[in-house]
Amino acid sequence: MKGTTPVFMISVCLAVIFILWGAIAPSHLESVSSNIQQFLQTRFGWFYLISASTFLLFTIYLAFSKYGNIKLGKDDDEPEYSTFSWFAMLFSAGMGIGLVFWGIAEPISHFYVPPFGDAQTPEAAENALRFAFFHWGLHPWGIYALIALALAYFKFRKNAPGTISATFYPLLGKHVNGPIGKTIDLIAVFATVFGVATSLGLGAIQINGGFSYLNNNIPNNFNVQMIIIIGVTILFMLSAISGLGRGIKWLSNINILLAILLMLFFLILGPTTFLLNLFTTTIGSYVEYLPKMSFRLAPFSDENSEWIQGWTIFYWAWWIAWSPFVGTFIARVSKGRTIRELIMGVLAVPTIFCALWFAIFGGTGIHVEMFGNGGIWEAMEHGNNTEIALFATLSHLPLSTIASVLSIVLISTFFITSADSATFVIGMQTTNGMLNPPLLIKIVWGIIQASAAAVLLWSGGLTALQTASIVSAFPFVIILIFMMFSLHKGLKQEGPTYPKKRKVF
Repeated sequence: MKGTTPVFMISVCLAVIFILWGAIAPSHLESVSSNIQQFLQTRFGWFYLISASTFLLFTIYLAFSKYGNIKLGKDDDEPEYSTFSWFAMLFSAGMGIGLVFWGIAEPISHFYVPPFGDAQTPEAAENALRFAFFHWGLHPWGIYALIALALAYFKFRKNAPGTISATFYPLLGKHVNGPIGKTIDLIAVFATVFGVATSLGLGAIQINGGFSYLNNNIPNNFNVQMIIIIGVTILFMLSAISGLGRGIKWLSNINILLAILLMLFFLILGPTTFLLNLFTTTIGSYVEYLPKMSFRLAPFSDENSEWIQGWTIFYWAWWIAWSPFVGTFIARVSKGRTIRELIMGVLAVPTIFCALWFAIFGGTGIHVEMFGNGGIWEAMEHGNNTEIALFATLSHLPLSTIASVLSIVLISTFFITSADSATFVIGMQTTNGMLNPPLLIKIVWGIIQASAAAVLLWSGGLTALQTASIVSAFPFVIILIFMMFSLHKGLKQEGPTYPKKRKVF
């Protein structure tokens, strides 16, 4: 097969072994992975928290440092995509399905099972939104910005291969082409496969939940979810055939427009003034408590500690597992932008959008529970069926059926975009950084991704998806730490650059 490399062959073989393991012995897979997850969460939660905050602080430092004007490409390169398309693509790849899945479910869950204090109080409602902002705000995008920046800098400015291992050249030199470099790339591939499989599984669960909520004759079970995965896999392969400039770009633009349309639906037909007041209040609370939340582990309370492990540590692991995929994709579409432009764009715009999203969606759900007829938490079966939260909330608004159909379409397009982008990225990582991987290789990875998502659902549903993210992310944290040092060393060797002075007429 054209473009195959040792990394491709080894990673495909290992992925197939994992899929066969899950298909033949799902209970054994669940048991082993759960034990590893429990060990990592309890023993290394501090490591995830410190690492994520360090990555965020490092990217902010670079944005305001003397290196901020360095262009990710040659000095005369211009951005390949418009600013709107750029934001749309990085946003669709970076959050996508997760926002729709957790937009209401997470704040409602925190409202009834808070990180501390009493449940179902105004304080619990404020904390619920603040922690949702925290989990989807600056920290995940700081992780994405770090890896995107390293990849774009070495690929487009230094003409290195577009692989994770290539970013280690300042530290490893020629050894990036040996066993160490291949191991780095293999770890990145597996983090990507399981990180994306988690989101694909969430998408299948929520699409199934939406259909079941709209039609009682459609069961909410693995068989229906498997049909959804197969159907969407066919669609994203058709998108992959059309390439980055067509399929992913246009789907990303559609995604962002549908997301804005759905958000406006909630804002206008929901408790508008309450939602805007809640957004403003929670933004201030998020900024005020950000340092404390960033390092909170609750060592004196087992109950609070379990909450942090189940939410914050899971999210940090999920974002880290996603980072080679999202970072590679952002790097690929960011050629011609400066370091400062990439960091500020990646940190600021998606963070504000995510905050608005949770304030509007989560705020509507909390308003229904506190001042309306309630019933969302019961429909979720006290947190066990989180995929129902969106549709249960919509039932309290006008035109709920139309909005539910729109939501299912949005989840499906996010599903297609994420899977399509992931096949593109894993194709790059397993073909020594080819900017346009062969179609057959993308199809192979598309099938593997879909199979991994199906196996994880089969072996344990949502819990198995979360476990896969946490386990696959751990070794990649170490890679990100050394990548940070390597990028800084590479920037120091180049030195700062300054924009050319424009003539004033």
